[in-house]
Amino acid sequence: MMDPQEEAAQRRRAMRALLTKPLLTVRADEDALRLVRRHATHLRDWFGTETGWRLMVDAESARLFKVSAATDDATHPAQEGKGKAPFGRRRYVLLCLALAVLERADAQITLGRLAEGVLVAAGEPELAAAGVEFTLGRRDERADLVAVVRLLLAWGALERVAGEEDSYLSDTGDVLYDVRRRVLAALLTTGRGPSTIAEIGFEERLAALSAESVPDTEDLRRRTLRHQLTRRLLDDPVLYYDELSADERAYLINQRVAITRRIEEATGLVAEMRAEGIAMVDPDDDLTDVRMPEQRTDGHVTLLIAEYLSGRVGEPVSIDALRAYVRTLAREHTSYWRRGVTEPGADAELLETALTKLRALRLVVDSAPDTVHALPAIARYSVREAVIRDGAEPRTRRTTRKALPR
Repeated sequence: MMDPQEEAAQRRRAMRALLTKPLLTVRADEDALRLVRRHATHLRDWFGTETGWRLMVDAESARLFKVSAATDDATHPAQEGKGKAPFGRRRYVLLCLALAVLERADAQITLGRLAEGVLVAAGEPELAAAGVEFTLGRRDERADLVAVVRLLLAWGALERVAGEEDSYLSDTGDVLYDVRRRVLAALLTTGRGPSTIAEIGFEERLAALSAESVPDTEDLRRRTLRHQLTRRLLDDPVLYYDELSADERAYLINQRVAITRRIEEATGLVAEMRAEGIAMVDPDDDLTDVRMPEQRTDGHVTLLIAEYLSGRVGEPVSIDALRAYVRTLAREHTSYWRRGVTEPGADAELLETALTKLRALRLVVDSAPDTVHALPAIARYSVREAVIRDGAEPRTRRTTRKALPR
């Protein structure tokens, strides 16, 4: 019989694996999948009770069908790999078209044949009317398709058999893949099929696609509130009270100790409660796709921008003012930062990289064109004077507050 403490530790590791990567496959995640399979009953019950998320586990994969609490957050786009360009509208459309082609494909497919299928699907009148056009004749267009394919490889929906994507990019060769249908079928997480939606506009279709049943009893209403709030505490770096509905805010204030305790016990995250909201902080700093602070130039710029904005919470700060501040920083740190940071236009690139990370961490928000607002959690990055007593003479040094790792 397993020691209770070891069993609890294994369950936490299994849950963290699913929260980090909701689709685990035997080829890419063998150890994590084995752990999830061992504790599947417990994990399925916990996610079903606390979040309403469904967990499917079999011999080849584990899929946590996460449903986002909000559909308007664009701060965590897909990427084919660390340091690569994030997905934009074009790549997302290509991804959907590629999935449609693979759904009807044979057990194996080449990248060239996939491209042909995408071109046929892209010819639909609705796409043309929306201004979406693909020819895949240019290298940058082929690069977008390759980014989609590499994302599908990372997910395990495709498995490379022969060839390399770079040969397709240079138009000198092709690539052969196995289509893993079991994984492919588990990618869609909606509660209803997209083909059943009659709405026309994007926002309306998205709302219909993500809609859940409306509770008709008080018990079901409370359960729905618990699901929604637990999802946000697990997914969002910070949950601010002023962003919640009146019902959500009242329920969370009343139940926050119980909800956060259950999350802490299940995942190892630690609740940090402030007057403005709650953050579930990860001491191990691995349940995140955006880390701060980081090393090198971009990481240093981001930290300094956060420090600058920490004293301006709630105030509108113009992009022009921030660019001027970055130019000042670049001159001060030119010996340590990468080359070119003082060149014309470099300030805009450095600033956008920093703001992209701060938006994703819920530390700033765009409040108007060319203006941002610092949110309360950014105060963690303020710099203060700490008194250090050294014998009879006190002295001071500048210290920063602990970083928000989720």
